[in-house]
Amino acid sequence: MNKKYEPLFTPWKIGNCEIKNRIVMCPMGGTSLFGWMGPQVFNKDAADMFLDIAKNGCGLIIPGIAPIRNMLGGKWLYKVNGAFKDLKVWMEEFHKTGAKLFVQLTAGFGRSFSLPNGMKGIAKNKVLATLIKPIFDFGRLMASPNPLPARWYPEYRTREFTVKEINEMVEAFAKTAKKLKDAGVDGVEIHAVHEGYLLDQFTTPYTNQRTDEYGGSFENRYRFATDIVKAIKAECGQDYPVSVRYSAVSKTKDFCVGALPGEEYTEIGRTMEESEKAVKYLQDAGYDMLNTDNGTYDAWYWAHPPVYMPNNCNLEDASHVRKFCDIPVVCAGKMEPDVAAKAIKEGKIDGMGVARQFLVDSHWITKLQEDRLEDIMPCIHCHNGCFPMAHYKGVACDTPLGDSIHMARCALNPTTMDGGKYDLKPAKKSKNVAIIGGGIGGMEVARVCSMRGHKATIYEKTDKLGGVFIAAAAPEFKENDKRLIEWYRRQMEKLNIEIKFNTEVTDISTLNADEIVIATGSSTRKLRIPGAEKAIDAIEYLLGQKEVGKNVVIIGGGLTGCEVAYDLHLKGKKPVIIETKNDLMAVPGICLANSSYLRDYFNWKKVPVYLESTCSEIKDGAVVVKTANGTEEVKADSVILAIGYNPNPIAEASKHVHIVGDANGVGNLRTVIWRAWDIASKF
Repeated sequence: MNKKYEPLFTPWKIGNCEIKNRIVMCPMGGTSLFGWMGPQVFNKDAADMFLDIAKNGCGLIIPGIAPIRNMLGGKWLYKVNGAFKDLKVWMEEFHKTGAKLFVQLTAGFGRSFSLPNGMKGIAKNKVLATLIKPIFDFGRLMASPNPLPARWYPEYRTREFTVKEINEMVEAFAKTAKKLKDAGVDGVEIHAVHEGYLLDQFTTPYTNQRTDEYGGSFENRYRFATDIVKAIKAECGQDYPVSVRYSAVSKTKDFCVGALPGEEYTEIGRTMEESEKAVKYLQDAGYDMLNTDNGTYDAWYWAHPPVYMPNNCNLEDASHVRKFCDIPVVCAGKMEPDVAAKAIKEGKIDGMGVARQFLVDSHWITKLQEDRLEDIMPCIHCHNGCFPMAHYKGVACDTPLGDSIHMARCALNPTTMDGGKYDLKPAKKSKNVAIIGGGIGGMEVARVCSMRGHKATIYEKTDKLGGVFIAAAAPEFKENDKRLIEWYRRQMEKLNIEIKFNTEVTDISTLNADEIVIATGSSTRKLRIPGAEKAIDAIEYLLGQKEVGKNVVIIGGGLTGCEVAYDLHLKGKKPVIIETKNDLMAVPGICLANSSYLRDYFNWKKVPVYLESTCSEIKDGAVVVKTANGTEEVKADSVILAIGYNPNPIAEASKHVHIVGDANGVGNLRTVIWRAWDIASKF
């Protein structure tokens, strides 16, 4: 192992609990040991994943939030005796790895509850809300310190959390922690003075206007959080470790408006000045560790950093608050191992928090120790599998129920938390599989087929592998996307998969194969307006095939168009976006953390955005835009089309002919890779 990583593998203590190394698997929604949205039972899928991660070198594992009161039906977790019995048996096996485990307990969401779009009408209708209350109590789920606009549906006003409910919660935290201690769990983490969840809403001025003992003064605003740790210590003993998930700074300008890195703004949530005081106050109340990042649901990209956020984005603030307390501080947020190791060595932080990289590659620590960095499959921060919670104008949380129930899956690794669906099984009979197209879909089919014992051959019409993803990975901020392409190319070499470059297949009957997989991608949609020939396609721009001028109009405000506009602005150009819908990126599947970053960036930088508008003509030096207010000409040295793609299969599917990737249906890497597994697992 490279010496620069050695500080990551030194022991440390949280209270009296010794951890063998400084790598902490941070909690993620959907990875609870007690399930997520459903009955409170011991979650074997999560347990199997954590055991694998523990065997591969993680020092401390913190499963995702376990609501102390079930979201469905409202049963208190401490009353679910069967789950704790199963947990106790599993903890004995877990501890054989030498790792430690804290369970994260949550008071809930408050105004941040991700109200499903299909249920917003029910939530606002008193009669319907009353009828569904025994199963889904929206009033309780979204209860906040005082009436507030719901994050995902601002038209809905939450109700006030009562003092009686606070007292019930505090008691339940203590009883649940005792059950966990008795089951052999090493500690608990309280969720959270963090990310704008319920406890955090009590602490921040813009969400707490109460006038009782839980509002007003600093001490009152933090009372709920400190009552909880005091109750746990009284029940479990002073030596039982209690961590708190903590956001150093809220990074929030207004309801539903965050502050981006480098932006000057007025903080309405927790300021750094208050945070300097708060960390010592929480420590003195009894907390033994701060599991730290930044942000709220209004500035969600700090806690769930998309690709656009800088690496180690929360390190500076976590390092700063470390100066004001005597308990360990863990920092999470696109942390790089070498940077984290250096910060630990210098005493700036005590632990490196990592979350979604474990979903992509649960063995990454082992590979790091063995100097096999090139074998680590990189997280690309897309949130397409683990957190595809979309939100845009006119909708609440636009996420399919299946995704809401099964969070913490991975776009790049379908085997994560899949319940055994994608277990890799040897083929009963080895077959010759011909794959037409060497993009991500084609390579994933080849990889899975090869690992199952088939002979896979890729026919690629160009001289390189990667397909359209080469263009998608082209911007400078897509470092991990580029690494992913290289990872795939190395996998093809390691598995000795035959690649026939510069070979275009137009007639599949010429192939001698048992199974044929078509992965020929898609073709760009055409704009049929006067002057359309003057425009270039987004792929041509991204690949550098055609230059653009200073003033660039992008037609299409989906993810591709917005990322092109972002890339152009970073390069000093002046982009303008024209979109037919009433919001940018108004489609399911794009996490709010990703889309809100780009929307907030365009607002901050004053990038012109024309919504509910169309381009009717492209002239020399301008485009004609039709808006709700009439027609105007927008200056344009160049025009880039980002209006979508159409599947481009070269043949139809049949018994032995299969279509994957964008050739099957234009989507994202999740649809491409999961479809590849669906096909390659059946041969």
